Amino acid sequence: MAASEEHDSPTEVPQPAVEEEETKTFKDLGVTDVLCEACDQLGWTKPTKIQIEAIPLALQGRDIIGLAETGSGKTGAFALPILNALLETPQRLFALVLTPTRELAFQISEQFEALGSSIGVQSAVIVGGIDSMSQSLALAKKPHIVIATPGRLIDHLENTKGFNLRALKYLVMDEADRILNMDFETEVDKILKVIPRDRKTFLFSATMTKKVQKLQRAALKNPVKCAVSSKYQTVEKLQQYYLFIPSKFKDTYLVYILNELAGNSFMIFCSTCNNTQRTALLLRNLGFTAIPLHGQMSQSKRLGSLNKFKAKARSILLATDVASRGLDIPHVDVVVNFDIPTHSKDYIHRVGRTARAGRSGKAITFVTQYDVELFQRIEHLIGKKLPVFPTQDDEVMMLTERVTEAQRFARMELREHGEKKKRTREDVGDNDDTEGALGVRNKVAGGKMKKRKGR
Repeated sequence: MAASEEHDSPTEVPQPAVEEEETKTFKDLGVTDVLCEACDQLGWTKPTKIQIEAIPLALQGRDIIGLAETGSGKTGAFALPILNALLETPQRLFALVLTPTRELAFQISEQFEALGSSIGVQSAVIVGGIDSMSQSLALAKKPHIVIATPGRLIDHLENTKGFNLRALKYLVMDEADRILNMDFETEVDKILKVIPRDRKTFLFSATMTKKVQKLQRAALKNPVKCAVSSKYQTVEKLQQYYLFIPSKFKDTYLVYILNELAGNSFMIFCSTCNNTQRTALLLRNLGFTAIPLHGQMSQSKRLGSLNKFKAKARSILLATDVASRGLDIPHVDVVVNFDIPTHSKDYIHRVGRTARAGRSGKAITFVTQYDVELFQRIEHLIGKKLPVFPTQDDEVMMLTERVTEAQRFARMELREHGEKKKRTREDVGDNDDTEGALGVRNKVAGGKMKKRKGR
């Protein structure tokens, strides 16, 4: 075993600086003409650093561990080689992409469809929170690419007749460290058991943890490590600030910042679903167009929130860490860490939602009297001392009265919402018209009613 472990340690790729100057187009990297045209149509004129390093090696058939900061074109770095190989040897159920969150799965699928539209690539998204019957039908059509979250995929592997991944040629784990951290380890092990040993494997992430190193032994053969940034890095064009404030004035300062930077689009990260919901209600009461996105919302609502924000119909998205990874929303101008992230690596992913693909952006982190240690850890991790965001304290305090009133309303609304939920559970016939409450509950209700009549 020891020998194979040595054999499996990734070889580093020293990349000469000159080559980057010369290699300008995707064609030079070895991508076929059809896909080069697709890249042109998407507006990808020249490959990013991670693509320059990863694509040629992937086309040679090597296993890859790709490390690059968020917003650096990682999806293209694995999508292009896979589509290239698919053109050479067309087959169904060719590649599997595992992602930690559902939204990221949809986004990757959009990229595959866009790149492969001219060659008729079909992909299926297999995630929780969506009717699994329609997913089974999609899998029965045997798409070329399956993009999945681990839990639901296992579900289908065990329960959907005729669906297996024995012919799989490519496995990709996007945000690989998160897949392993979110306690997916048992699921990932199960998946690795049912797919062929003889395949290509790509791991991509912005941050590498020890666990990924464990995984690369299980899944990779003689991998090459393409690291664009070995240090945990935030993009240069990102201006980062912090605000040291008493925790009871957090809401007031948030409102102040939204007023000061009005006209920008914001992503505000909270630590819990409940706090996300509360803050969204609070901001709505004050007349801001805020929209929440968290794990307790139904999947259709989550996608709805995201699309409204993407389409610029809403300028403020309040989210938990569900949205901190991989989501590519080009027009985020400001990221606010309303609650400081407990894992300092999550900070890098959160602030990576802004200043993407060469644009500039701001990130402001709220530090209360309880967060000082966490904040120092973040500064240590990114190796920077952050400046204070300039505020006029007297102006902030003038907002207190309005904010306190809005807080009260928000609390009342939350309480009513909670009671409404309880009521709907007890009284099945309650006409709750929220999208989430219809659908499934009515089906359940139908079942119960019939039984009662039968009695």
